[in-house]
Amino acid sequence: MLDIKFIRENLDLVKEALRARNSSINIEEIVELDNQRRELVQKIDSLREYKNRANEEIKTLLEKKEDISSKIEEMKKVSKELDEWEAKLREIKDSLQKKLLMVPNIPHISVPRGDVSFNKIIREWGSKREFDFTPLTHIELSEHLDIIDFPRASKICGSNFALFKGKGAKLVRALINFMLDLHTTKHNYKEVFPPFLVNRASMVTTGQLPNLEEDMYKLKDDDYFLIPTAEVPVTNIHRDDILGEDDLPIYYVSYTACFRREAGSYGKETKGLTRVHQFDKVELVKFVHPKTSYEELEKLLADACEVIELLEIPYRVVFLATGDMSFASTKCYDIEIYAPGIDRWLEVSSCSNFEDFQARRGNIRYRDKLTRKLEFVHTLNGSGVALARLIVAILENYQNKDGSITLPTVLRPYYDGKTRIEN
Repeated sequence: MLDIKFIRENLDLVKEALRARNSSINIEEIVELDNQRRELVQKIDSLREYKNRANEEIKTLLEKKEDISSKIEEMKKVSKELDEWEAKLREIKDSLQKKLLMVPNIPHISVPRGDVSFNKIIREWGSKREFDFTPLTHIELSEHLDIIDFPRASKICGSNFALFKGKGAKLVRALINFMLDLHTTKHNYKEVFPPFLVNRASMVTTGQLPNLEEDMYKLKDDDYFLIPTAEVPVTNIHRDDILGEDDLPIYYVSYTACFRREAGSYGKETKGLTRVHQFDKVELVKFVHPKTSYEELEKLLADACEVIELLEIPYRVVFLATGDMSFASTKCYDIEIYAPGIDRWLEVSSCSNFEDFQARRGNIRYRDKLTRKLEFVHTLNGSGVALARLIVAILENYQNKDGSITLPTVLRPYYDGKTRIEN
C-alpha cells in the first residue's frame, strides 16, 4: 500500500505510474478524500480542545457555587456535534483505506514503460534440443508412460486438474526435495511449511485482496482462502512484527500446493499442465533492509535460475514492462523455460521486489539501530520454482524416441538412482 503522505507529496509521480500501469484509479478522488479527513481531524481536535476548556470552566463555576445549567446545555450540544463529526471521520477513514488498497505499487524507474510488447528478454541460457524424431507433447508422453491421469483428475474434480501416479508422483516428490535441498543448503534459506489456508488479513497484506478476490478459492462458511502461492502465508509470518535491524535479511523457502481459480480463463488451455487450478511450487520469500532490496532481487533471480540450470533446461529471463507487472511489485523478472513438444516458452517463476508495499499493508517493521525509529522492511519473493510447467519441460526436453524419459542427472539421487522413466 502506498502512504497517503507519499501520494500527496508525489502526485505527478503517482499519476505517471498509474498511466504506465494502465490503471483506472482516480487518484485525485483519493487525495480529496484525504483532504476531507484532515479537515475533519482539525475540527474535531479544535472542538475537543474547546470542550476541555469548558469543562475546566464548569469546575471553576462549581467551586464558586455559581449556576452551570447553561454551560451543561452547551456541552451537550458540543458532545452531540463531536459524536457526529467522529462518526463522519470513521466513515471517511474507512472509505480512504479501501481506496488506498486498490492503488498499485509504483514501478521502479528502470522498468520499461508500456504493455506486454515492451517486455525485454535480458538473458538466455542453454540451447534448444535438436530431435531426430518428432517430439511428443507431455500429454502424449504421460499417457504412454501412465504417469499423469487427466481424465480421472477431471472425474474427481473437474477440468484443469492433474492426477500424478506411480513414477509421475515420484517425479513430483523428487523435484520438491531437490529444490528444497538446494535452497536450504546452498542458498541459505530457512525452510518453513505453512498452512494452505489463510485469513482475509493475510491476503490483504500481500495484495491479492481486495482487487483479485474473484481469482481466489474461498471457503463458504469461513472467511478463509486457499493460498494462491506460499508467498501469502510466509510473508504473513512477520505481520505486525518489529524486527531488529541485525535480523535482516531473513530468507524463507517453502513448499506448498497452490490454488488459483483464474476466473474468466475457463475454456483456455483445458488440457495438460500448462494451466491448472492446483499445482505444487517451491517459493522463496525475503525480508530485507531497504538499502539492499534491489541487490537482493538479483540474488533471488540467480537462486531461481540455478534450479533450471542444474536441470539443464533452456530458459530465458524476461524483464517485465509496467503493463505486465503484478499489482504489488515495483520490479519483476519472469523465468521462462522451453517446451519442445508444444513448442512454447512457459513461465515457471516471477521474481519481484515489492519494496515496502506489502510491509505497509502488513505492518512489518524493523527498528533502526542508530535512530531507534521504526521503519518498514522491503519484501521480495520468487518461485524457486513452480512444478507443473517444469514437469512439462522435463518430459518434453528429455524424451527419447521410444517414449521413455531420461532423468536429469541432478534428480537421479532423488529417484532411487534410476536414470530413466520408462513404461
